[in-house]
Amino acid sequence: MVKLRLKRCGRKQRAVYRIVAIDVRSRREGRDLRKVGFYDPIKNQTYLNVPAILYFLEKGAQPTETVQDILKKAGVFKEFYFHSNQTKSN
Repeated sequence: MVKLRLKRCGRKQRAVYRIVAIDVRSRREGRDLRKVGFYDPIKNQTYLNVPAILYFLEKGAQPTETVQDILKKAGVFKEFYFHSNQTKSN
């Protein structure tokens, strides 16, 4: 099973996170399948590769709670539901 989760980077007291698609059995700093975003909680900046995130969500990837909150704020789930409804109707 694949999850979308945060991978910690940066130095002490200055954490930044990569949003990655990673196998469930891997540890937090383990090898990821693909980097799909970036989150800086100090500057409150977010960069998301939306097509890659939608690809993994369509394949059944489960986001963690924190990643799910980030994706909701960015409106990715609206695109996901819109995109999945279009493909079902065709």
